Amino acid sequence: MSKEFEITSEFEVDATPEQVWDAVTSGTGGWLWPMEAPEPREGGKGPFGSTVTAWDPPHRYTNRVEDVEGISEQTLNQLDYTIEPRDEGRRAWVRYVHSGIFVDDWDNQYDGASKHTDFYLHTLRQYLTHFDGRPVAFATFDGPEASKASDGFAAVVRALGLADDTSEVARVQAQGPKGQPLDAVVDYRNPYFIGLRTDTALIRFFGRNHWGYMVGVSIHDFAPDADAKRNELAWQGWLNGVFGA
Repeated sequence: MSKEFEITSEFEVDATPEQVWDAVTSGTGGWLWPMEAPEPREGGKGPFGSTVTAWDPPHRYTNRVEDVEGISEQTLNQLDYTIEPRDEGRRAWVRYVHSGIFVDDWDNQYDGASKHTDFYLHTLRQYLTHFDGRPVAFATFDGPEASKASDGFAAVVRALGLADDTSEVARVQAQGPKGQPLDAVVDYRNPYFIGLRTDTALIRFFGRNHWGYMVGVSIHDFAPDADAKRNELAWQGWLNGVFGA
């Protein structure tokens, strides 16, 4: 049954409004995934077949699409960013509203979208604070079918070598591909997601098995010699190994 939804989040960040604007309009590979930059005008073409319905740099950006490409569970999607200066423009306040219509499995879709929003916006703040403006090599992929199991994400946590009481901001040596230690800060952790931040990368783990999908991994690599394909092969092999695939 079709039903509208709205997910709203507000936060402040140690970045200028111009930095936030650049991150949400052209720097999306640093915290979300690479997207085609919107045409810089109201009525212009936005990513994924959307239309730009508000364009007021660096204060307001909205895009809207009524037939969401490749997503059968949704018929309307709108993303709205409002950005205001704080501390004489040295910091920014951001209001993000994601709205639209889910046409199937509404409660599950809304819960997943809401929790993903919190994680993505946290990653945006991490990007702005630690890696803003740096070139990025981005890779994302899913685990094998077995990762849909109810304990799929727990298996990922165990494979990383994180203890049950390892909390956010803890510095850890996680177990990366081929058993190599990975010096990182746990910048985000809850039962659904883990974020690791190294000196050169943001590595994100998605427990999408909670919503009936495969576990996922995304890597935002800002190292000078970063190679997206190399990262994908290494971490896809690691993830497949977790589930014996």
